[in-house]
Amino acid sequence: MAHEAKVTLLQELVRKYGALRKLDRSQSLYEIGDGVARIYIRYSKVHSKNQTFYGLREEDLRQLEGHPSLICFLWNGQKEPLFVPFSQYEEVLQSTSPAGDGQYKAQIYLQEDGTELYIAKAGRFNVEGYFGWGELEALTESRHTEVIPEYSHSQIQTLLGSIGTAKGYDIWIPSSDRAGLDWSITNPFDCRDMLPYGFEAIKGILQEVDVIWIQRGSSELRALYEVEHSTPIYSGLLRFNDVHLVAPSLRPRFSIVANDARREVFVRQLNRPTFRTSGLNELCTFLEYANVSGWHRRTISA
Repeated sequence: MAHEAKVTLLQELVRKYGALRKLDRSQSLYEIGDGVARIYIRYSKVHSKNQTFYGLREEDLRQLEGHPSLICFLWNGQKEPLFVPFSQYEEVLQSTSPAGDGQYKAQIYLQEDGTELYIAKAGRFNVEGYFGWGELEALTESRHTEVIPEYSHSQIQTLLGSIGTAKGYDIWIPSSDRAGLDWSITNPFDCRDMLPYGFEAIKGILQEVDVIWIQRGSSELRALYEVEHSTPIYSGLLRFNDVHLVAPSLRPRFSIVANDARREVFVRQLNRPTFRTSGLNELCTFLEYANVSGWHRRTISA
């Protein structure tokens, strides 16, 4: 029996786009119009630690290939559907292998610092920018709802600092980078003059991290971002790995930020034996530039 969240979504799809066609050999695949878009709907309860669990059937995913497609992740208490573009994760899934039951295992982590999609054997990906109907509207209208500009390294640092400020965090950006922050794309924010005490062993490493979110009123590091605009992704991962090895109890959110074309490089590099052995592959997230833009827009307008 379909869960209430799925029933509600299907009703809204019919209201917006007319009759749906269920694809053969699946209880979760639907097509809008005459092949305008395909939607793969998955539901999970929210379990402990604010995480959900999904199985993505290999047979179902094959029916998304070559079509404008979205994977819709649903859970109880959700305010907006999460539509993840299949095309952006197709190669990521193909770089791994399904479990013995023929399903790729995925989880959604619901966090104040940003919602993340975890794909077993591939890594974590920030999907905060995919909430709402924008991605589906982009497919059905055959155009994007907005033009994502070509951001510079400094502009991405600016947006991430603005998001963190809006969420109530203190912001660290290397002193040498602060003059390049672009106040034409967001309101100015203050950066901390010093890193918190207690991290002397890794102070030199932390000082070079592109953006750090710090819990206000404490020394807790909540999120570390390395913007790999043109530099090798491997260098950012090594910096994160050093922090993780020296202070494994910290466990902040580590995020590599880059354009979508570098997603596959991230997956390959993160799954090197050195990062699998240290456990960084289970902690590090990929955050794409377009998602930073969408995240910033949603956070500032909230």
